[in-house]
Amino acid sequence: MSEETTGESLRERLSRQGEEALGRIAQDMLENPLVSGALQRGFEAREKASQAQEAAMGALNLPSAADLERLTRRVRSVGQRLEGIEDGVDRLTDKLTGSSGGRGDERLAAMEQRLESLDAAIGQIAASLSSLPTPQAPERKAAPRKAAPRKATPRKATPRKAAAKPAAKPKPPAARTPRKPAA
Repeated sequence: MSEETTGESLRERLSRQGEEALGRIAQDMLENPLVSGALQRGFEAREKASQAQEAAMGALNLPSAADLERLTRRVRSVGQRLEGIEDGVDRLTDKLTGSSGGRGDERLAAMEQRLESLDAAIGQIAASLSSLPTPQAPERKAAPRKAAPRKATPRKATPRKAAAKPAAKPKPPAARTPRKPAA
């Protein structure tokens, strides 16, 4: 038994040491600017190649994998909605045909009978109204309108001058020049 426990512990120790060594190597490589720059350039080249592929497929009018996935999800969604609509139509059809058991025809007949009775009642009312004399409205005399009082408009206050000029005298009527008639 001691060999088995020793073998397992040796195996575990070797495994642990191997993992630690790999971790140190990976850490050292990532810290190396040459290796990290190469990895960065590799990822950038991959991104550019992906963009170029999408552009080429777009130019050829071919869908990308993302386009196909989106379309597949959309078709599934539409299919589920259609199934729901079909189930609803089936339930409605069952309800209308199975559960009514001729009640729909009875209801229709009852509605038609009620409509006919309402039509007859309206006819009687119209006949009784037509036999009544037409009322005459009393004549109204229009009252004379009074003129609305005019509102006084406020005047602007003008500043007074200390030494006012005497008002100009109007010209006598003979001195006025007659206007020429418009041609």
